[in-house]
Amino acid sequence: MLIAFLKVVAFVKSGSKKKKITKAERLKQLQEEEKRQKEEEEARVKHEKEEMERLEIQRTEKEKWRKLEAKALERSNEELEELYLLERCFPEAEKLKREKRLLSQWKHYIQCDGSPDPSISQEINTFISLWKEETNETFEAVIAKSKLVLNQASTLADLDSGNMEKVIQDENVTLYVWANLKKNPRYRSVRFSETQIGFEIPRILATSDIALRLLHTHYDHVTPLRPVPAASQENPSTVTPFVKGEVKSVEAAISKNLQEECKQQENESHSVHEEETKVMEEQDDTERQTEEPEATKCDLEMKLLSETVSAAQMLLLENACEKPYSFEDPEVDLYQFTTLGGVYHLDILELPPQCKPVKGWMIVEILKEGLQKYVYPPETSEDFEMENAFPPIEVMLKVHENVIFFEDPMVARWDAEGKHWKTDGISNVSYQPEDRLITFSLETFGPVTLIQDAHVNMPYQSWELRPLDVNKVLLTVTTVFTEIQIQIKENLCKLASIKLSNKRHSSALEEKWMSPVSFIIALKEAGLNIFPTGHSHFYVVTNYKLPLVEMKAYRQMALLSSAFAFSWSRWNTECDPKNVVFKVREHLTKEEPSQNPNWNFLMFSGDRAQSLKINESSEAFSKALKEETEFHSTLYHMVKDFASKEAMEKVRLSSCQFIDSVCHLLLSTRLLSYS
Repeated sequence: MLIAFLKVVAFVKSGSKKKKITKAERLKQLQEEEKRQKEEEEARVKHEKEEMERLEIQRTEKEKWRKLEAKALERSNEELEELYLLERCFPEAEKLKREKRLLSQWKHYIQCDGSPDPSISQEINTFISLWKEETNETFEAVIAKSKLVLNQASTLADLDSGNMEKVIQDENVTLYVWANLKKNPRYRSVRFSETQIGFEIPRILATSDIALRLLHTHYDHVTPLRPVPAASQENPSTVTPFVKGEVKSVEAAISKNLQEECKQQENESHSVHEEETKVMEEQDDTERQTEEPEATKCDLEMKLLSETVSAAQMLLLENACEKPYSFEDPEVDLYQFTTLGGVYHLDILELPPQCKPVKGWMIVEILKEGLQKYVYPPETSEDFEMENAFPPIEVMLKVHENVIFFEDPMVARWDAEGKHWKTDGISNVSYQPEDRLITFSLETFGPVTLIQDAHVNMPYQSWELRPLDVNKVLLTVTTVFTEIQIQIKENLCKLASIKLSNKRHSSALEEKWMSPVSFIIALKEAGLNIFPTGHSHFYVVTNYKLPLVEMKAYRQMALLSSAFAFSWSRWNTECDPKNVVFKVREHLTKEEPSQNPNWNFLMFSGDRAQSLKINESSEAFSKALKEETEFHSTLYHMVKDFASKEAMEKVRLSSCQFIDSVCHLLLSTRLLSYS
């Protein structure tokens, strides 16, 4: 007990010693407290000062922004009127196209999802019928030629194999025919003219009286063409009722003036003795009254045509709200996939009776019904014990040399009943890209084609539009697989170059100048599809922009394209759908741009253009204005702030057909939404 008591006393004494603070320590604590309070006061004052400065800057920026907006609004009407005069090039170009347009061009509008003027839809339908008749006549002519060859098969037999093989080729069709004259069960590999093209046939066909026919049409005349839009019931906004009413009013006024003029001339005939000066004055007044409504009618007609062109351009940018219908396997969705390289018509035929020499004559039995198809496999196979008596036939085809596949091709067969392509009944597909050979097994013969994802090159990685010369530009589109360069001059386009895996690739389309619509079709048929349709957004991740904003941007970019270069910016994906962001700079020389060109970053909403403070390497997107810049209602007036007089003069002298062609390519590629 005594020991415990002593420990408690010792503990209390030690605690009392710890609580005792020296004067020096207390002074130090006071000094630290004063320092802390001083620092807090300084921080508070600094914060208040910074907040005041921030609010002042914010107030100044708001005031500056308000003044800029007021200034932009004040000159908006003037800028829009000047833009309207510049954009008269689009209806003028359309007038020239309508004067020169050939009926054959409408095939291209149909195939590339274009929307032609509904007023000439009858001409388009006529062309569809003519084109179908022409291709069918060509097809039937080749079929007749194969019949003639097979009737003479015994006289054309190969000395080594004893069988007959024949290859007939022209620009658009290649016909391969093989006749099994010897029926040798060991001869089951068919190859044409020392090529790899041919078949591996089962034993039952190798011992039968058959012929094999492979007809390759280099064009696709099997897939149904998409229907032409009816006279614009779906698009009543093409022409506003106001403009229609104005045109009718002017026409009525002109008619009334003409009637009054006639009455006036009749009255004048009864007053021959009146003074000549009075007659001359009345005639002058009448002429002025007639000329004024004529000029007004011309302006309204141009306005009407301008609205029609704008509506057609908007149709190229509209996205479908839903798919036409759901495609069930194994049907091929032709909104997602596209046929390439034409159609291969594969047929097994019964070998017709052959010529026989009789006393110096060649006698042959002519079948009235013509060539008959050999049914394989037969509809009933009860007489055959083996389950695998009718295995699939192995087919080896060569991909057309003018077609590019960025991925291994898929094979589809034509379903005659459903009128669509299907992928069932096809197996063991193998592709050799070096030799451009594709091998597959086919259960039943019929038309087959090769298909590729229509959007394999979408979305784009980058793009650039650069002037080359007067009324001549170069459009470069870079995708995951390729870099495509397109030259545009006047009303023509051509493929300048293709790069695959950073290596140049030659194409039959290079150095061939075509109209924009024909050029788009040619690129699609070659597998170089960089042209979205209204359904492409179902299959591609897009950077959605309002169609009206896109259209205005493309039209004004085309107006400026003869003197200014435009390019992709990564900030276009960061801004909202109501705005587009791209780079622009003046470019007047024919030389290649430097490694680090001085770009201006513009943001455009369709009604306002502004130069941004950010650049491509900025950390975050900002709508802050570049120093010493203002708002403008158009891109034309925006670039005018930093452009040279020479550049703006070059813009004003650009050809209307050239501007229209550039705009058409921009609308068709939709660079601002698909990159």
